Amino acid sequence: MISYLKGELIETFDDRITLLVGGMGYDVLIPAYLINEIKEDENKGMKELKLYISYNQTERQPKPILVGFKHPLDKKFFELFISVEDIGPTAAIKALIRPVGDIARSIEEKDSKALRQLKGIGERKAEKIIATLKGKVAMYALMPKIEAASEVVEDFRKEVEDVLIAQLGHKLTEARNMIEEAMKRNPRIVSSEELFEEVYRGQKK
Repeated sequence: MISYLKGELIETFDDRITLLVGGMGYDVLIPAYLINEIKEDENKGMKELKLYISYNQTERQPKPILVGFKHPLDKKFFELFISVEDIGPTAAIKALIRPVGDIARSIEEKDSKALRQLKGIGERKAEKIIATLKGKVAMYALMPKIEAASEVVEDFRKEVEDVLIAQLGHKLTEARNMIEEAMKRNPRIVSSEELFEEVYRGQKK
């Protein structure tokens, strides 16, 4: 079982990275709240990456899923989070668009409205999360508040805007209008891939 990896960052995607360790490349899923930070480090030329790994393999999911975190507490919270019924590793990765401390505070405060803002979490799942984890995540709720979500949003919006203008030939005002309309239709978008898909849907109407 893999619990920790240290290596060279080779590629970065919307939800995962490829890490070169000892001549072998590992695909590691990264939570939405963390991927932007890793991209920023990569842009600064910081290629070495150390990750605490949550190793997930079940009968229903025989192929191992590696999920990476910069801090061991984040890894432990993730493993609590996926103990909730109907929330597996891939669903949890998409849902964690806010830092761990923020989500833990919402759970401890029984704030189902805040939890429903997480991708893929509706009213039923929000109530399950609270029922399962309230009283178990107080330690994580004490983690410092980090206002990072808006930076993530702006990052993937800018990426889509640049492609629409530079590669697809749209004017700046057209590109921004297309993005704004897409975000209004689906405010839970958290990646460039999802935003491109929603923009495309809007153009088909």
